Amino acid sequence: MISAGDFRKGITFEINGQPYVVLDFQHVKPGKGAAFVRTKYKNIVTGSIREEAFNPNDKFPRAHIETKEMQYLYNDGELYYFMDNETYEQIPLTEDQVEDAIKYIKENDNATLKFYKGKCFQVAPPNFVELVVSETEPGVKGDTATNVTKRAVLETGAEVQVPLFVNEGDKIKIDTRTGEYLSRA
Repeated sequence: MISAGDFRKGITFEINGQPYVVLDFQHVKPGKGAAFVRTKYKNIVTGSIREEAFNPNDKFPRAHIETKEMQYLYNDGELYYFMDNETYEQIPLTEDQVEDAIKYIKENDNATLKFYKGKCFQVAPPNFVELVVSETEPGVKGDTATNVTKRAVLETGAEVQVPLFVNEGDKIKIDTRTGEYLSRA
């Protein structure tokens, strides 16, 4: 159990069987009345954010989040299969569960999966990945006066904005948190 007075950023707790993570908190001691903890927290599974004031003595059960490094194996059209690197157990995930992360993960790449009570709720690619440009328009010579970019489609199907000098077949480095081009690989 954790009390609201012990809340810090990143602490996970449960309310009514739902897991939450503390995004922001503030201990408030008004001149009149009892102290309270103003808390902004996010539902880990659904992503909804709430703000609420708690009594510092309110107690909540801790939400235990398990993080595993797993290898992406393949997609059979409906499900995406990941393998635990330690036990070699395979788990199928739906498109809703892999969402944006799958745009930056190739077959046999590792990803970080987060579980709550044995159920995967988040798939995160590595922060930086190197992917090959499969489709882009040729750059026009001499058009380099400003930071002009063009659309490029990567081998995984993700679309990013790249500088004009990047061509098809080039391997580029992408920041998966922002989806931005970093450099040529």
